[in-house]
Amino acid sequence: MSGGVNIFKQSVEFRDNRLVVIVAGEASGDLHGSNLVKAIREIAPDVSFVGIGGPRLEAAGVKTIVPSKDTAVVGLSEVLGKAGKIVRAYFGLKKILRKQRPSLLILIDYPEFNLRLAAQAKKHGIPVLYYISPQVWAWRSGRVRKIAARVDRMVCILPFEQDFYREMGVQVDYVGHPLLDAIPGKIDTIKVRKALGLEGHSPIIGILPGSREQEIKGLLPAMIKAAEILSERFPSLGCVLPLAPTADTAWIKSATDGAKIDIRVSQGNIYELLAICDCAMVASGTATLEAAIMGVPMVVAYKVSPLSFFVAKRVVKVRHICLVNLVAGYEVVPELIQEDVFPKNLADHVLDLIEDREHRENMIQGLYRVRDRLGSGGASRRAAQIAMGMMERSQVSISHED
Repeated sequence: MSGGVNIFKQSVEFRDNRLVVIVAGEASGDLHGSNLVKAIREIAPDVSFVGIGGPRLEAAGVKTIVPSKDTAVVGLSEVLGKAGKIVRAYFGLKKILRKQRPSLLILIDYPEFNLRLAAQAKKHGIPVLYYISPQVWAWRSGRVRKIAARVDRMVCILPFEQDFYREMGVQVDYVGHPLLDAIPGKIDTIKVRKALGLEGHSPIIGILPGSREQEIKGLLPAMIKAAEILSERFPSLGCVLPLAPTADTAWIKSATDGAKIDIRVSQGNIYELLAICDCAMVASGTATLEAAIMGVPMVVAYKVSPLSFFVAKRVVKVRHICLVNLVAGYEVVPELIQEDVFPKNLADHVLDLIEDREHRENMIQGLYRVRDRLGSGGASRRAAQIAMGMMERSQVSISHED
């Protein structure tokens, strides 16, 4: 397991009583988890963290036993391909829960793995905080019973989730969306364009194919070809691709190097890149909210394996798959799903956003309303305060046992 601690050859020992296990199995969880860890450490610098995460959690000081790139999956076929690493990660964390008895287990989305780990924590009397709800309101709502039995506190970041969990008898808090804390203030778009060599380019299209291997390979080729189609109409077209930390950079480089257009690929500055975009093609997921917060008109794409889609069609219970539309309660941005994700269709939708000013303005206004519904900032700080309260009660309980 490259990038992490080999839990079967090396003992992970923590001598203090303020140990937190945190599990963020995917890229968006790595981002939100790192902000939560930073907020907790602002309150209590002595807390130690261990678990699953990516480069952001590692940079925040989390000792990752397995990197999230080894556990992030989308669809059934990718689960099978990474099953061995996922199983080893589970047993490694189970061992830490049993031997180290941490003060708190923080789970971020990733429900199949995390709910099993929560059951192990409950066996050992370890309190469980679930930060960022799994989408049980969309499919497999029966998992709410497991959440109620295994999770001590649910912390939600989407406004409609709080009522859902309260109705199901789960102790829940809505803290707002942590992305609002990540957005920079004023961005010098002229400077960004110059740094990327895009001063004379217009329009500028964002290409955001996701963070997981399968979705990138399923979406990026169609997005690139769509941009090539648009370049025939707009010879000065510019393209930017914000690179997710967990993405396979070598594969993306080979795909973009073979394109007939010049695509600027850059990592670590997604908001700067979005700030210069006239519109974007975006994989369904957290990136749609990032684009919405920046007010970037978009077309959303979603494509998984035929088997995963066959199953999803029979169990998903919501009208929309895109978080932007779910938060809004209506279709703000178009959703292209499965066979609808092909280059000309993507290009036609982007062309509408460039040339139809009324359509573009209506979408931008809808995106602003979505941003307003996500709260006013401070989500990570509020979640950290909840986590610290749970840890303090845990320490009191341990001292009484002693």
